[in-house]
Amino acid sequence: MVRLSESVLASRPLVVLVGPTAVGKSEIGLRLACALDTEVLTADSRQVYRGMDVATDKPTLEQRRRVPHRLIDLVDPDESFNAGDYRQLALREIERLYGERRLPLIVGGTGMYVRTLIHGLCDAPPADQAYRALLLQEARTQGRHFLHGELRRIDPELAERLHPHDEVKIVRALEVHHLSGRRLSEMQRQHRFSEQPFSLLMIGLIRDRECLYRRIDERVDGMFQRGVVEETTQLLAKGYGRELGAMKGLGYWQVAGYLAGEYDQAEARRLLKRDTRHYAKRQLTWFRKEPGLCWWSLDAQDNPDVVAARLFETIQTFLRDLDNRRPATGSPTPLTMETESTA
Repeated sequence: MVRLSESVLASRPLVVLVGPTAVGKSEIGLRLACALDTEVLTADSRQVYRGMDVATDKPTLEQRRRVPHRLIDLVDPDESFNAGDYRQLALREIERLYGERRLPLIVGGTGMYVRTLIHGLCDAPPADQAYRALLLQEARTQGRHFLHGELRRIDPELAERLHPHDEVKIVRALEVHHLSGRRLSEMQRQHRFSEQPFSLLMIGLIRDRECLYRRIDERVDGMFQRGVVEETTQLLAKGYGRELGAMKGLGYWQVAGYLAGEYDQAEARRLLKRDTRHYAKRQLTWFRKEPGLCWWSLDAQDNPDVVAARLFETIQTFLRDLDNRRPATGSPTPLTMETESTA
């Protein structure tokens, strides 16, 4: 169990655990949160949606009883939610944990959420719902690749970084250009995400590609066993159509195609495995650009308990280093670390 001293709290420590999908973040993060006696602050742009549990691999009720998981189940699938919304809510949770002298632990794979949280937002104009509705209508009439083509025309640098299916980010970039006349990539480059509100320990988990792909295949097979087809059917029946950004996430888009009769279930499973591998590659590309991220390579035999114990030791060292940086004047305030278990 870890409780932070006043001197360490003044440094605003934050631990962030990231990595590609299926690498094992959730299992390890759960065990690490237990050892730290803290909560998991999730950084996942799909787990924010209520009713989307299977395809997003949301923590089970048993796991949530064991360790509270915050920043999930925040909005309905047809409600808007962006990185700025995430940052606002995450900062509130972080301040609450600081008030309890507990160490905030961010766990997730949505790079933009993590970057926005730890480095701030560029000064882009607020949302224009009417213009967004116009863009979405054009996408429905012109085809799903139309918006990406428009972005390629006005901001080729950003278009190169965004997948054509990433409608939320594409719409935002087009909206920013419409309102300001400036490219979002240019605004981000000038901002450089340069805010430093935390003393940060950022750890990235990685596995051998063959091992990661095998885990992805197993995860997808598990989704079908746990009812991703039934969950998607229920979402569609509630009126959450395939045009919604939330429904274009991994799992729901591929299964919705199967339910629409466009291909059989075996093909839906194949497409989901393929698209999940592509997504994992994009996540790795994103996180490899994060300065100061420390990569941990995991073997197929690595037990989550053992990995969590090793990470716990690393975090102890991180906190002690922060404590040792306190001013020499005045009475020292020792770091309070009551260790009951390491995993």
